[in-house]
Amino acid sequence: MPKGRSLTHRQCPGDIRIWHSPNRHRECHDLGRAYIAISSKGIWQSGQRRRRARHIGGAIMLKVGIVSANWGVVAHLPAWRSIHGVEVVAICTSRRETAEAAAERHGIARAYWNVGDMIAEPDIDIIDCGARPSIRQTMVVDALHAGKHVYNGIPFAADIGHARAIHAAWCASGRIGVTDAFSQWVPALTEAKAMIEQGYLGAPLGGHALFNLSLFNRPHPNFPYNWFADGSAGVSAMRNLGSHMLNVLVNFFGDAVEVVADDRQLLAEWRYPDGSVTRPETNDYANLILRFANGMTLPVQLSWSASVGLGFRLDMFGTDGRILVTDPSFPTTLNARIEAGKVGGRTLEPVEIHADRLRPHGINVDPAVQPQAVHGMAIGMQRMVRAIRGDGQAAPDFAQAWHVEQILEAARRSSLERRPVAIAEIA
Repeated sequence: MPKGRSLTHRQCPGDIRIWHSPNRHRECHDLGRAYIAISSKGIWQSGQRRRRARHIGGAIMLKVGIVSANWGVVAHLPAWRSIHGVEVVAICTSRRETAEAAAERHGIARAYWNVGDMIAEPDIDIIDCGARPSIRQTMVVDALHAGKHVYNGIPFAADIGHARAIHAAWCASGRIGVTDAFSQWVPALTEAKAMIEQGYLGAPLGGHALFNLSLFNRPHPNFPYNWFADGSAGVSAMRNLGSHMLNVLVNFFGDAVEVVADDRQLLAEWRYPDGSVTRPETNDYANLILRFANGMTLPVQLSWSASVGLGFRLDMFGTDGRILVTDPSFPTTLNARIEAGKVGGRTLEPVEIHADRLRPHGINVDPAVQPQAVHGMAIGMQRMVRAIRGDGQAAPDFAQAWHVEQILEAARRSSLERRPVAIAEIA
């Protein structure tokens, strides 16, 4: 606690601790070993212990440390840098040479090759954890225990046990936790969400969800995700593509209550142009029938080994209308399209996406940015930053991510036991 033990304490959104002085001229915010002092002269932030407070001009400057020099620097780094009041100050990989090279190449102040050392830094507020699911649990839990906010990769965890541990640590921490299900923030999908909330569908009834890609039908030896063959990595078409699709569905329709599923492998071998062969240990094809508490029932098909993969397709209808969102690949800002029609009509018509969804206030990123994931990612990260500052709700948060993990575990059990599984069975 900062100096002034006579200060009284109250709890704020995001568990930012605020101490009010009796004369109300000053507040001190505890952001996990860094303190923010608010007075009539502005906002000041402490740096590392025994260091003078730093004036940051009326906004809390949040510092981010990224775990991963692959997708972390390709997409996460430009997304964070597009948000006002955020500074990426550290990057961590498993080896000193790669960490230092990434830091120098991308203008990041500090390099780490031990994630524990980065987590221990008192001035880092957010840990962005993009490591593989199988090794991520300890990193995320340690970061939460250290008082950090966490932006976690997707899938949320390697399995239900890892997910349960992360969720429990988050619940105990009072920190902001967001999962990297950035598809939820693709403008076509946020437009569809708004239409559903405004009653366009009426009472939800049914539809069809499909996420088919052709990642390994003609594999290349240099493809950066060939490790998806590793059965110990915590990945599969259902866990990876399913996590993205299910986060969208839960965001649209709320909690699921039951699932019937079949999860299996289509391609027993990945054959490369040079004649070499990989025999994957993971499943690449899943079919789920998912029932939601609000009455919506959807079949969901997921594959990363689909011949001529059709990409992303989400078709939803209710008593009053129908909404269709499509993208020829992964849902993106530029390529995702939305069509809709009301009961009594014979066709679906294109829906215009509102301009403020393409260029949200406070984010300096072009909708045409490459890679396209940066745009939706930046929107989700900005929501996280706002929640840390006590303004609104972060999404998709760890509560939603935990429910998606419950669905995935229920689907796994359904496929193994050949029966419908209630989501409530997964505690």
